[in-house]
Parts: sequence; structure tokens; C-alpha cells
Amino acid sequence: MKYEFNDDRKFDVIAIGRACIDLNAAEYNRPMEDTMTFKKYVGGSPINIAIGSSKLGLKVGFIGKISDDQHGRYIERYVREVGVDTSNIVIDDEGHKTGLTFTEIKSPEDCSILMYREEVADLYLKPEEVHEDYIKQAKVLLVSGTALSKSPSREAILKAVSLAKRNNVKVIFELDYRPYSWKSTEETAVYYSLIAEQSDIVIGTRDEYDMMEHTTGGTNEQTIHYLFQHSPNLVVIKHGVEGSYAYAKSGEIFKGNAYKTKVLKTFGAGDSYASAFLYALISGKDIETALKYGSASASIVVSKHSSSDAMPTVDEIEELISMRV
Repeated sequence: MKYEFNDDRKFDVIAIGRACIDLNAAEYNRPMEDTMTFKKYVGGSPINIAIGSSKLGLKVGFIGKISDDQHGRYIERYVREVGVDTSNIVIDDEGHKTGLTFTEIKSPEDCSILMYREEVADLYLKPEEVHEDYIKQAKVLLVSGTALSKSPSREAILKAVSLAKRNNVKVIFELDYRPYSWKSTEETAVYYSLIAEQSDIVIGTRDEYDMMEHTTGGTNEQTIHYLFQHSPNLVVIKHGVEGSYAYAKSGEIFKGNAYKTKVLKTFGAGDSYASAFLYALISGKDIETALKYGSASASIVVSKHSSSDAMPTVDEIEELISMRV
């Protein structure tokens, strides 16, 4: 089964939301308290997905707000140099700063992140800074959940989704749940459900769907029963090392196995999965193949130090898939 997109659009994907700085521990197997050196990368789920999609050859744009300082300039330059259109990245003029994410690598199984997200520029993207003329040029609008956590970014996302629906742009919602960004789980569930119900494709982990549905121990069957009463016609649910499932509204179920690798850290897998899954769908591959691309891409990124820099090429993904046939 293949997924259909509009072919007469300038951009394959326009992503909207968070763009920040990752400071990944350069010293492994120790807690952050004892880590003295970090390496800087561009970070944030939607910007990582934009970077990953561009490296795979898609035409990609980005909507977001960055700080008017060295960190903001670094982000804009990096994404522009990897081929992402930055014409709709807004420079903050109110003194807000770039979000910082410190990562801790105690072991391949024990990694954590510490985010500095107070008064960050990306959450001050305003509705009036989201433009219909830009969004209507895309096949896909990629929305990430963290951008819904505060106003005015929340309203900017709601406007972007509305404009996408008006212009027959597919809305893909990557749940991207970060608990420290939200006031309460009830608030998260309200806004996640609101966007998920309007989306064409929803992608997330089993735990993230539980958060959206404000439940514990939820099942895939419960999730698709709920979402298929609304706009989504494809729901992707990831189960970590157990692989992932894609459910089509028409009734088909597809299973994607995880690819074993030598894991360095656990973060970055979701963004790389989404970018490769999208690439495969937009390139005309069937859903089962898209699951393979997503899983292979995630496997490659968790074996490397960064998230954005480590986003693989098509050749790297296909080589891994061919080795595991």
C-alpha cells in the first residue's frame, strides 16, 4: 500500500516548531555531574526531522523562531547549509534565548537529557508569523508536539494546521512528548488530541499515545479505534526494540522490525525514524518499506554521538536494510 501526496508543490515537507542547541556529553559512562566537556549540535525534534529529510534528498522548509544571537545564527546557518529553506525562520526581537539541551550518557541503556526551556525563542512564534503563501507550497506540514506546550507557539501551530487543511497539505503529527514543557498531563492530552484528530498521519511511541489519551497501559487497538473516528488515515506506533506498527484506516496492519546496532545513546532515534519514514512515503515506497527505512535510520543515529549531524543518507539506510534481509 502506498500513500498519495500532491505532486505539484515546491516543498516535500515544511516542518514547524522547536529549533534549539544540543550539548551532548563528550565523555561517556559517567553522570552529568562529572561530565566536563560537551559537543554542540543543532537540536529539537522538528528541526532534526527537517535536517534528516533534506539529507535524504527531499525539498524541505522550516517555520520557527530563533534567538537574535550567536546560537540563533549558528542554527540558521547550519540548516541552510544542509539544504533547508530558512526564509520563514523568524528572528526574535524581544530578547528570548535559544533553548539548551544537555545530554548525559551513563551507558547505552541509561541516557538522559536536561533541558533549559524557560522563555525560549521557539515558543514565542506568533500566529501572524505563520504564512499561508508558504504552507500551501508543501506536500506535508510536519508538526511536533512540544510546540503546543505554551502560547503563542500553541496558536501558531493551530493556525498552521488550519492553513494546511485549507490548502490540501497533509498534516503529519510527531507526538514528541517532553514532560518538562507542560503544566499538566491533562493539558497535554487536550492539545495533543486536538491536533491528532486533525492530522492525516500520527507518529509516536506507545507511551506518547498513552499521554495523548490520558491513560496508562493503553493498547494499539484502542488508539486506532479513537483516531480513525477522525481525520487520521495512518497511525504509526513505535515499541522500541520490539519494532513499530503502521495501521491504515482501510484495515491493513504493517509491522516493522527494529535493526540491532551497537547503541551509544538512546536520544535522536525518533527524529531520524520520522525523517526516513517520510522520505520513503513521499518517494512512492509502500508503507511496509517506509517502516524499514524509519527503523534503519533510527538504528544508525543511536549508534552515533549526535542527532542532527548523524542523520543518514539514503545509501547508508539502504545498505543497512540490505544487510538484514
